[in-house]
Amino acid sequence: MNQRAWAAVLAMPLVVALAVIALFKPLPYTTYAPGPTIDVLGTTNGKEIIQLPDGQKTYRDDGQLRMTTVSVTPKESDLNLFEVMAAWLDRDDAVYPKEAVYPDDKTADQVRDEGQVQMVSSQDTAVAVALQALGETVTPSLEVTLVSPGSPADGALAVRDLIREVNGTALSDDIGKASEELRAAIRSTPPGGKVTLTVLRDGKEVEVPVTPEERSADLFSAVTITGSPQIGIFLGQGFILPFPVTVTIDPRIGGPSAGLMFSLAIYDTLTPGSLTGGAAVAGTGEIAADGTVGAIGGIQQKIVGARKAGAQLFLVPADNCEDVEGAHNDDMRLVRVDTFDTARSALEAWAADHDADLPSCS
Repeated sequence: MNQRAWAAVLAMPLVVALAVIALFKPLPYTTYAPGPTIDVLGTTNGKEIIQLPDGQKTYRDDGQLRMTTVSVTPKESDLNLFEVMAAWLDRDDAVYPKEAVYPDDKTADQVRDEGQVQMVSSQDTAVAVALQALGETVTPSLEVTLVSPGSPADGALAVRDLIREVNGTALSDDIGKASEELRAAIRSTPPGGKVTLTVLRDGKEVEVPVTPEERSADLFSAVTITGSPQIGIFLGQGFILPFPVTVTIDPRIGGPSAGLMFSLAIYDTLTPGSLTGGAAVAGTGEIAADGTVGAIGGIQQKIVGARKAGAQLFLVPADNCEDVEGAHNDDMRLVRVDTFDTARSALEAWAADHDADLPSCS
């Protein structure tokens, strides 16, 4: 064996070692895959997902209105080259730079908290939109959407408490102004002093005294500003409703993208007939208080998940139309929607005639 051959033999273990290191070295990427879909007209743990008070007239739909999800690798997960390449080669998955999905300035706990807040807000807004479509009156109100564990509000305030007064003074009807009024009252509370909140909880007004504290962000997670008196809550827009409507979804599911499907399911439950015509319909989209449907992420993976779940029709937010090009929907029909009303009208037309002319992204 000549000198060059010996050199190659001796170098081989080093080459193999370097290849192994390269293959298993963590890469700064995150993957999206189709997640589970949930029929919001159905049940979970033996209970209806859309829950209404006893005596409230409801109507059964034998079809399905499925919310869709995306399975995203957690921020703390480290993907190697094998895993990234496998997702890249899978036509149903997607690969994104981790920094595009998880900003560096947010911890995994903060990302989780924000997702939970968005889910609470999406459910409450969906209820308001559906009830307004039925002619009911709803009144906006400042709402507690998250209570940070270990904070002054922990055990005193609860998610979905509607804050009506602070220290005996009514808050503004404008949610932005009301939020600032509350923050100003908390900031002006002397050390060791209490701020008294009047909240609407389960239809009853309750006075809740809370002692603000200065805490670090690691204790209050995403709900604090370091060095400023805090009580440890996230605030959002809630609504005073004519009767309670509850959406029971696994709390581990976060984000705002199921809002449209929640609103349609609530409307369908409270009206005679079937919005789906007894068929399986899926979709996605954030819902605003005025009924506008907003864009979401992971649309292609949600389309795949819906198709695999047997959906025949998929509702696509108008602002996501560019993102569905090349989607693997097969024979599942994609329908463009921009408001709750257009989504409802499209469903009614499709239920009557599956070949009806409907808005599309084409």
